[in-house]
Amino acid sequence: MATKSMTDEEQLDCEIKKLPGEYLPNLLQIVRLFRESVTLKPAEDSFRQGWKESVAGETRPVSELWNGINAD
Repeated sequence: MATKSMTDEEQLDCEIKKLPGEYLPNLLQIVRLFRESVTLKPAEDSFRQGWKESVAGETRPVSELWNGINAD
């Protein structure tokens, strides 16, 4: 008998269903934080943030950016 391979979404769904309901709010918070940490901001938002930092003087010389990086 051949076994059906489950997709990542199906496996995740199975794991969530095994979890007691009282833990779902915490799991939801973990998933949201993870998504926010791995997704990129839109280019416009990144540019605005960079511009804001530049205008506020929150910059460093390029030569300092390489300090501590071992180029061997």
